[in-house]
Amino acid sequence: MIKKSDIESFAAAHTEEAIALLEELGAIPAPSHHEELRAEFCRAWFERAGVENARIDKAKNVICRFNCDGCEDITVFMAHTDVVFDDRDPFTPVRDGSILHAPGIGDDTANLVNLMMGTRFLLEHRDQLHGGIMIVANSCEEGLGNLDGCREIFKTFGDRIRRFYSFDGYEAEITSEPVGSHRYRMVIRAEGGHSFGDFGMPSAIAQAAELVCRLYAIELPDEAKTTCNVGRIEGGTTVNSIAERCELLYEYRSSSASCLKQMRAAMRRVIDGIRAEGVDVEIELVGERPGAGNVDPAALRAWTDANIETMRPWVARDIEECAASTDANIPLSLGVLANTIGTIEGDLAHTREEWVDLTSIPRGIGLVCSLIARYLG
Repeated sequence: MIKKSDIESFAAAHTEEAIALLEELGAIPAPSHHEELRAEFCRAWFERAGVENARIDKAKNVICRFNCDGCEDITVFMAHTDVVFDDRDPFTPVRDGSILHAPGIGDDTANLVNLMMGTRFLLEHRDQLHGGIMIVANSCEEGLGNLDGCREIFKTFGDRIRRFYSFDGYEAEITSEPVGSHRYRMVIRAEGGHSFGDFGMPSAIAQAAELVCRLYAIELPDEAKTTCNVGRIEGGTTVNSIAERCELLYEYRSSSASCLKQMRAAMRRVIDGIRAEGVDVEIELVGERPGAGNVDPAALRAWTDANIETMRPWVARDIEECAASTDANIPLSLGVLANTIGTIEGDLAHTREEWVDLTSIPRGIGLVCSLIARYLG
């Protein structure tokens, strides 16, 4: 039996290493589908730490397997390498006392670092392992990554995976209810022309603006929280040109499959209506995150409650259960027990001003190690 005091000692002994690792890893750019640099960094780190079989798969997941060969009872611990920003040049983390600022530093770099420290802990106690444990630094959680990294893990290991943890989000947050989403690229084309000589000709930008207004005017279902968003719009050429083309990205999301179905139908009515008015618009489904599948609700509740009890000694505030769209969507859609758990104090996720509080690092390490310890001894 591993004592909490032993985990506290481990976390304290590795806090400065974790902070240095966070500053180094947080500087490496990692857009979804382009995580090569971070993946290789993590693989090399795991190898130096003593992992014998760390490898990168075809989806750019970094996989460390412990007692998994031939095992039909695998528990996955995962944190994602990608960030929401398309930057290919290095980031510059900025430290202000105990606060560290950088794009993607909390979502999900700090959680990944805490998982890497948890891997050190597992290496020290691997002789107590029962069942299989898989540590994954996965790709493609963000945006149009479409959870492709996590999908590949389940494609490869299938129903041998019985339990799943994703470390994502901020301290004291836990998710067992997946939020599904549908994401579309919409392209509007028009004849365009010169802004003075051809004034009055259809503009793709004006038509896109009208389309956006109609999409936001859709009455949202109220049986479960449902949202919609146009997250990106671009088009046109110069200030004195009537735009020939405009493109936008649109999504709606909900924890209810029925609400998603209603939103799809409402979106189709908007598209059909604007097409009937002569607007040339094509749509393409570019991402679909599944909601819950046939997971045993009583088993999920009991397992989640046990994880919440493991969290309590390591968090500084009340634990919040929330629905979210994370890597846990994939296992939950397949009927596998899954939680997403935050391990870091911070804020402003998905902005370039995101920050984490470095004083929460030892608590996060302790939480990750305590969850891993559930499968030891």
